[in-house]
Amino acid sequence: MTPEELQRYSRQIILPGFGAEGQERLRAARVLIIGAGGLGSPAAIYLAAAGVGRLGMVEFDTVERHNLHRQILHSDAAVGRPKLESAEARLREVNPHVHFAGHAVRLTAENARDIFEEYDIVLDGSDNFATRYLVNDAAVLCRKPLVYGAIFQFEGQIALFAPHLGGPCYRCLFPEPPPPGAVPSCAEAGVFGALAGAVGSLQALLAVRQLAGIAEPPLGHLTRFDAVRWRTTRFTVPKDRNCALCGDTPSIKDLHPARYAPVVCAAPVPEQTDGMSSADEEEPPVEITAEAARSRLAAKEPPVLLDVREHFEVDIGAINGHRHIPLRQLPAKYGTLPRNRPLIVYCHHGMRSLRAAEFLRSKGYTRAQSLAGGIDRWSLEIDPSVPRY
Repeated sequence: MTPEELQRYSRQIILPGFGAEGQERLRAARVLIIGAGGLGSPAAIYLAAAGVGRLGMVEFDTVERHNLHRQILHSDAAVGRPKLESAEARLREVNPHVHFAGHAVRLTAENARDIFEEYDIVLDGSDNFATRYLVNDAAVLCRKPLVYGAIFQFEGQIALFAPHLGGPCYRCLFPEPPPPGAVPSCAEAGVFGALAGAVGSLQALLAVRQLAGIAEPPLGHLTRFDAVRWRTTRFTVPKDRNCALCGDTPSIKDLHPARYAPVVCAAPVPEQTDGMSSADEEEPPVEITAEAARSRLAAKEPPVLLDVREHFEVDIGAINGHRHIPLRQLPAKYGTLPRNRPLIVYCHHGMRSLRAAEFLRSKGYTRAQSLAGGIDRWSLEIDPSVPRY
């Protein structure tokens, strides 16, 4: 290490059990971060500051304004820029000694193993189940420790998965992804920005701890933090001998693309349809595209437009001519809706409205449809004056 590096890391080097040896291990380490978002941002900053030699990042998205309250790698001036560019610029400011390696691709079953082989440890900052399972499976097959982190509203989770070191993998805890629509995304449910910072920082801490060799890895444990109740709970996660990936007789031995099809939290965007039923259909499709909805709403006798978001969301922006019944109130108030007219239901991204449309159909509103992609897609494709959030 140079004199400048010794000065930079001096408060870390003097720690008992860390020393110059631990710092040299960090300097030689290669860490891969999946995503430059809410978790990847604080993790990357602290790993760079700690002196990790090579910091890789997989990211293909661009910076949007709604990212900024939690994705602290990016500034307001970076809105519209590729996240990798923004991340590299910020991390060079943090520590010019760190070699940054950007992978401007979507992580897939075809490229994951090649990318993972270049690194010593993987830190997962992904925000969807398809990627989370892909990251876990690739890490296990490549024999790389995986620092797992996840957040939902006010709750965070963190764990170190490393079956090759004797611990469990993510599939030992959650063998299969949840069904589509079972878990809302951050865009639907919201996320506490400081919580992302806390969990991402703990991921960096786990990675540094592992790479510097200052303690035994905490295998077989999942830590959950509840920011509302201010409570930390530690769960034991045993290695599952029947795990399809890391068990005694694994059935998952390679990465097959079909296994990692997106498990969307919001409703998927359907193929183009005019939203009208054909002569032999009793009901129209349960979803309708934004373009088709615009045509229907411009008709002489338009459908009823129902907004099932919360009041504060309606205050941000809404589609003209809507009626408002929050989803949680729909079971008590659906009877106020006319039965002799079609219904187009919308929410933020299409998940709540899909549930609402299915509920209404079960109550006899057979022409209820959900606006695929919600008001966000309406803003993108139909009316940009409607605020996005």
